[in-house]
Amino acid sequence: MERVAYSPIVERPPLVWPGGARVALWVCPNIEHYQYLPGPVRVRDPWPRMPHPDVLGYGIKDYGNRVGMWRLFESMDRLGIKCTVSLNLAAFEHYPEILAACEARGWDYFSHGIYNTEYLWGMPEDEERDYVRDNIETFRRLTGRQLAGWFSPAVSHTLNTPDLVAEAGIKYFCDWFHDDQPFPMNVRSGRLITLPYSMELNDAVLYNQPFEADDMGRMIRDYFDQLYAETGRDGTGGGRVMCVALHPYWVGQPHRLKPIEDALDYVIGHDGVWQATGEEIADWYYEYHWDAVQAHIAASREARHA
Repeated sequence: MERVAYSPIVERPPLVWPGGARVALWVCPNIEHYQYLPGPVRVRDPWPRMPHPDVLGYGIKDYGNRVGMWRLFESMDRLGIKCTVSLNLAAFEHYPEILAACEARGWDYFSHGIYNTEYLWGMPEDEERDYVRDNIETFRRLTGRQLAGWFSPAVSHTLNTPDLVAEAGIKYFCDWFHDDQPFPMNVRSGRLITLPYSMELNDAVLYNQPFEADDMGRMIRDYFDQLYAETGRDGTGGGRVMCVALHPYWVGQPHRLKPIEDALDYVIGHDGVWQATGEEIADWYYEYHWDAVQAHIAASREARHA
């Protein structure tokens, strides 16, 4: 199955955001839980440092929930940003205080699996279907709501994952990093869009490279400036999505928060920025752009084979 049709962004029907906004910004704190002594997970050891337990690896991650997340709450409050959480659902089970703080702020969520030390790679289809169902039922029990989005733990999807999350009624999928706009994904039943999540503006990725918070702050500004300039020109397909992915064990360290906060303040200080949640972006796309893009895909396919 061709999962996503090819479509040059400059040839698509223009994407128009609410109020004519040029950039839809969504900010995604990853609230994660890493097991202290996880069991074997088929193809990868969650803690590669030996012997177990990996206290260093675990402790760095634990800092985010104990300290860093609370700094990040204060930072987002100062900016007035309503975040969309990339959520390991077990985190809300283990840390009900974080659940209460997120709910008090009206934050949005998408699933990042149960634990970030449990992977989908190599999981049989029936087992993965049950896993998706467990995510949905756990989220409903914790919040009373339907789960809207999916991002596989450690980006560990299988070939079946898009079909299974669409089958379960999930609206958007974050495992592909292939576009600056939402785009339809081909699935066996139901419908699904890819929603641009970021591995570029992602502090956990920078953590493993020779970059620091000042570098990421500059990257956020430069990334935004490029998107903003593109959407100010004709014939570029209209609005864009900008995702900033944050991990409280990294950005929540005392020396890292200010450069990221200043960069986000720079972005939202521009006219034409829609600070949205993942579900808001998905719902808008389905209502106002899904049909036009599907017609565009069909016309492009027909022209290609004429």
